[in-house]
Amino acid sequence: MTIKELLKIAAEKKASDLHLVAGIQPVIRIDGDLKYLKDRKEITAKEMETMISQILSANDMERFKTSKELDIGLAVDSYRYRINLRFEKGNMGLVARIIAGRIPSLDEIGMPKIIYNLLDLKQGLILLTGPTGCGKSTSLAAMVEYINNNRFANIITLEDPIEYLFESKKSIIIQRQLGSDMLSFAEGLKHALRQDPNVIMVGEMRDLETIATTITLAETGHLVLATLHTYNAAQTIDRIIDIFPPHQQNQIRQQLSMTLAGVVSQRLLPKIGGGRVATREIMINTPAVANLIREGKISQLKTIIETSSKEGMVSLDQNIRALYKEKLIEEEVARAQMENPEILDKFKLI
Repeated sequence: MTIKELLKIAAEKKASDLHLVAGIQPVIRIDGDLKYLKDRKEITAKEMETMISQILSANDMERFKTSKELDIGLAVDSYRYRINLRFEKGNMGLVARIIAGRIPSLDEIGMPKIIYNLLDLKQGLILLTGPTGCGKSTSLAAMVEYINNNRFANIITLEDPIEYLFESKKSIIIQRQLGSDMLSFAEGLKHALRQDPNVIMVGEMRDLETIATTITLAETGHLVLATLHTYNAAQTIDRIIDIFPPHQQNQIRQQLSMTLAGVVSQRLLPKIGGGRVATREIMINTPAVANLIREGKISQLKTIIETSSKEGMVSLDQNIRALYKEKLIEEEVARAQMENPEILDKFKLI
């Protein structure tokens, strides 16, 4: 059994991830749950090394052995994968994320219409946040594809690694990969200014330098799409501000209040009947939101979000409650994800 065969099996079973660990059977994740691949024997450490060597060049293998970590993108037939390689107890191992062959539309992933309006902006910062495995990459790709289909723009993406492959349609799309095309996100962002971009997509805002440069780009006439590993809009704002030294935080609050277009915080929940459904908190940077950010009153953002449905905002609790009312998720799933699950009691289904 080769690694490419295992990757194809995982994709055909509609798994989101494939785990290969020396000493156990191959494991796949389907609809959020881990399962062993049936009728597959345990993988030995030697077999693991052989399989990894099948997908790496000699230079990449040497780099992997030196750094002990490596992220790569891989295509096998009609499927694409984001692969993380690592060492564990001295043995090689990997986790492969299966990437859909086709980029879905915003409508197909259930993105609220207010996000279309944000993507039509010529400048500003749109943040897509959520935990690992919540579909951020897919949503981000759908956002980029919307722009690609609807206006003539120069779009630059900075990724680690490249996941979805875009075809230039109305827009020009330049995809740059960490390691092979740029040394760091911060360096890629600095040089992007000289590449005449209209739209910049940052795969992940990982450090202070990347965050600072991203905000500056949004401030200087570009539309910037970026991701963070945060759970809701308020935590996202706190995370950005807190990463800066205290003497810079007031300045960053001012910049963020002016450049931020909106925050989309996303999670994937088990769907009744199988599969998963996205739940999202949407915060739009209205004058009221901008004022709270400037004044550092981040704890009050939740109230603004919950009372601003006319502006297109919705809290996670409100969105989860709506999914429950539409019979898309079970009550126990809803209660486990909500900050205030008692509000479900007012909407018990008959």
